[in-house]
Parts: sequence; C-alpha cells; structure tokens
Amino acid sequence: MKKQLFYAALIALAGTMLVSCSKSAKVTYTMATVEKHDLSTSITATGTIEPVTQVEVGTQVSGIIDRIYVDYNSEVHKGQVIAELDKTNLLSELASAKSNLANYQSNLNYQTSNFNRYKQLFEKGLVSANEYENARLSYEQATQQVAMQQMSVQKAQTNLGYATITSPIDGIVLSREVEEGQTVASAMTTPTLFIIAQDLTNMRVIANIDEADIGGVKEGQRVSFTVDTYPDDTFEGAVTQVRQQATTESNVVTYEVVISAPNESLKLKPGLTANVTIFTMEMHDILSVPSKALRFAPNELLLQDDETIEDCEGMMKVWVREGNVFKAIPVQAGRTNGIYTEIVSGVKEGQEVITEFVMPEEEVEETTTTSNPFMPGPRNNNRNRQGATGAGAAGGRPSGMPTGGAAGSRPTGGNRPGGN
Repeated sequence: MKKQLFYAALIALAGTMLVSCSKSAKVTYTMATVEKHDLSTSITATGTIEPVTQVEVGTQVSGIIDRIYVDYNSEVHKGQVIAELDKTNLLSELASAKSNLANYQSNLNYQTSNFNRYKQLFEKGLVSANEYENARLSYEQATQQVAMQQMSVQKAQTNLGYATITSPIDGIVLSREVEEGQTVASAMTTPTLFIIAQDLTNMRVIANIDEADIGGVKEGQRVSFTVDTYPDDTFEGAVTQVRQQATTESNVVTYEVVISAPNESLKLKPGLTANVTIFTMEMHDILSVPSKALRFAPNELLLQDDETIEDCEGMMKVWVREGNVFKAIPVQAGRTNGIYTEIVSGVKEGQEVITEFVMPEEEVEETTTTSNPFMPGPRNNNRNRQGATGAGAAGGRPSGMPTGGAAGSRPTGGNRPGGN
C-alpha cells in the first residue's frame, strides 16, 4: 500500500512538472492548405504474359510423323498443311472398308430381289407366311449391314484426313513438339504436336492477386506493368476479367485477373514475368487535406494561458487556429489514399488546417536526456542511485506522456477517417 501511494505521488509530481514546462515553452503547429490533389491507390502483383488466343494442335490418330512443313516462329494461315502422318495403314483400312461395303451391297441386292419374289408369291398364296417373313427379315438385315459398313467407310476416310495436320488459325508457331519419324499414339489423350499463337501484337497478362486485395479489383481499371528484360519500359493495359476460381498454394489464396497488354512493338514475349500495378482508385483534382489533419486534436496540457479550444460535434473534424483559439470544423470525408483524404464538405479551398504540433527542441532534448524517475539506479551504487533520483525530481518526464506529434494527441470523438 505504501509503495502504491509513493508511485502515485511521483506520477502527480511528474504531471505537474509537465504542465508547467509545457506552458512555459512555446509549442508550434504545422499547418496545411486545403487544396486539390490527384488521389490514387494501387496494388501490386506478378503475372505471366501469354497470347490472347493460343491453340494446341494435335492428332486424333496414331502413326509415324512423315513430313513436317513448319518450324518455330513460322507464320501459318488457317487451313495450311503443317505436318503429315504416314498414311499406309490408314489407306489400307479405307480400302478394306470399301471392299466390305461392296460385299454387303451385293448381298443387299440379292436379298432385295428374293424378298420381292416371295412377296408376289405370298400375295398369290403360293408360299407360307413363315417363308415370306424369313425373306423379309433377310432383306432388312442386309439393309442394316450396308448402312453400318457405309459408316465404317466414312470413319476410315475421316481418319485418313486426320493424318494431314492443318493449322486451325492464322498465327505463329510457338512450339514444335515432334520430329519427323517420331511415332505418336492417341490412345487416351490427343498428343500435342504444335502450339500456335494467333496474334502476338495483342497479348495479355494473367496476374495472381492475393485474397486480401481482390475485392478492390474491377474490370476496366488501369494497369501498368514492367518486365525484367526491359527494366526502363513501362507498359500499359487494363483489367478485362476477374476470374472467380480461387487457387490455394501453401495456404495462400489467390485469384486470376486477366489484363490486356497491347504489343505493337512485339517486345512482349510469351512466358515473360510481369510486375503488375493495378490502380484500384484514381481521382483527379479532388479537394483534400492531409490524412493526419483528420487525426489531430489539440492537447490541453500544451496550451498557453491565453489559448482556448472550441470543439464541435461530428465524427470527422479538422482544426483551424483563429488567433489564440483552436476551432474544430466538422467535415464530410470521402475516399483516401492514406496520405491525403477527400473533403466533400465542411472547408473550402485555400483554408489552412492544423496537422500536428511540434515540441521545442530544448523540450525534446530534456525529455531524451533526463533519467526516468521510476527507474532505480544500479544496485550497490549509492552515488548513481542518488544522482538518478535527483535528476528525476528535477526534470524527469514519466513514461507514456506525449512529447509531440499527432501520436500523443489523437482525438477522442471518432476523428479517424473510415479508410485509415
């Protein structure tokens, strides 16, 4: 109990000394002018540059690559032959299917004539109904066999056509995955032979945006990005798509954002890593004040004897100085970039508002060099302990008291802007 009373007495003494010291020293205030600024916020990410349209060309039939007519970076046109498979087996399958079709067609012709004869005899009552039905059944079976074999011939012709690989689009060959003489098998999946990009003058960036930032990304926002191979060049684009599918890797959730990347100079190449900056907010010529002006409030301990405070109601307020009077003005704040905050109403352009207070240099020096009155001196050294106690009694400042700046003078009326 005695120790608590002792510490309470020390705190009261330190507070009295702080008030007397503050009132004897002149505190200065930093002012800022209400004026128009350009406000912007942005997020950064990395992404990969790729063509807008990129097609993997494969084959649906197995075989040996007989001829290749294009190479890396070759310009191709839609329908152009770019490779051929060996067609020997495919031609044999087509010939066999046609031969079977001719055989089934001959059988159909015989069954048709036979059915017509039995039909006439049955109508005259010369054959039984069972014989007539057998003839009709044979005719229908022959008809179905011919239809099925026609489909087999069509399939063989289609497979033969697949042996000729053509380009599905106009573009440039980015990759060639096979060589002449190589065998490709299309048992379960279609093997990739070539990768063709449609137009390298119109690229895009697929950026991975963190889940904490994706909420601010919208289509149409301006984007700038750089690539390591051209560190001095800045490329411009825009957000064209925000994909809803999330990707989780090492407990980090990201979303893909598609960004347009015009590439008339052809500097951008597929696969380059882009360092992306997405401007989530851009406002020009907006009346604003420094954000710390909305966090400032005068400290009564630092006022001189002739200075007074006129506060006001309101969640947001700025402070002006009219002579020796600190006056609060309620304002309506808008969007902020952290440094400046938009002012919708309350103050006019050209007005000066207070942003922070500055303690005199001698006060700061005294606060820094004076020993803490609550910190005992070194053990077994009476001289040092007495010296520390004397310094604390003479001019020590208790820990936690403000020494200047907005950090020690935050308003209590909810004067912090919502975005900060």
